[in-house]
Amino acid sequence: MWQSDCIWCLKLLLFLFVVSHFGTHGRQQWPVPYRRFDSRPDVDSYCEALYPFCPTGDPDGRIPSMKDDDVISIYRLQTPVWEWKYGDLLGKLHIMHDAVGFSSLETGANYTMEWYELFQLGNCTFPHLRLEMKAPFWCNQGAACFFEGIDDLHWSQNGTLEKIGEISGSQFNDLAQWVQDDNRTGIYYETWTVLSDPGPNATVWFESYDCSQFVHRTYRKLKELGAKLSSRSQTNYTKIYLYSGEPTFLGNDSDIFGQPALKNLASDIRRFYYSFRPHQSFAELAVSLLEAFTDVVLDKSFYLFYNFEYWHLPMKPPYMQITYEEVPLP
Repeated sequence: MWQSDCIWCLKLLLFLFVVSHFGTHGRQQWPVPYRRFDSRPDVDSYCEALYPFCPTGDPDGRIPSMKDDDVISIYRLQTPVWEWKYGDLLGKLHIMHDAVGFSSLETGANYTMEWYELFQLGNCTFPHLRLEMKAPFWCNQGAACFFEGIDDLHWSQNGTLEKIGEISGSQFNDLAQWVQDDNRTGIYYETWTVLSDPGPNATVWFESYDCSQFVHRTYRKLKELGAKLSSRSQTNYTKIYLYSGEPTFLGNDSDIFGQPALKNLASDIRRFYYSFRPHQSFAELAVSLLEAFTDVVLDKSFYLFYNFEYWHLPMKPPYMQITYEEVPLP
């Protein structure tokens, strides 16, 4: 009896593992749901930011409380990525960064709220390959940053600074609690949106989790709290797409890099990411670009890291695309 119970338990555990990756009727759920966590882990000391994260915000991510009867204006903020360094250069390619601004009628204080990478975009998109570790090492956390002040010139010179609505101080305090909960449970940045094709009826395999997605979630929460949002201009946002056939689930670090039987797969994943390693010389970069082209376009292969698990993407034309498309306010 004991042996049969053990076998039954093992079968149940196997079933639960399969169900955790697949939807109803044994089919994978698309898009793959973004994984939430109970709390944000400590940052590994190996990960270093070229520019410090949220230097003028509260170290613990706290947001000031407003008086319930205060009137809080809401602003849509958008500017080219790294505008402070390169001006409108990336704006010409429609590579934009998004945020939300607030101002208090009671105090006259202005605030900026944005969500971005703790260790810059490259570290969130591709891993480090450390000699002492079998698995690729990721510095891919992202988080919300709330700080006092709105840099009018930074947002308006090459982008957007537009008032889109108002809420009460009480509604703002409810939003602040939601932001802190969202920030505690959504901990990692995801660059790519993966589609089956560029058409209007494409299947979404994976959703990105970046600055614009945070803004969209914030707008939806504001609407839920009773805000009425409107814009005089078209509300466009940057999307970075990969195009592939149906992805194949491979496993997590211990599934792949801890199993001798999968050493060829582990080696291929490390080799793929080697082309995207940081701190390359010009000559190394030229070779890496050729290797990446061979992998993605000629061999039609891409390894995606999502929810701390690896997937294989059978790539298809046009392979990758950066768009600047409208997402209406809710």
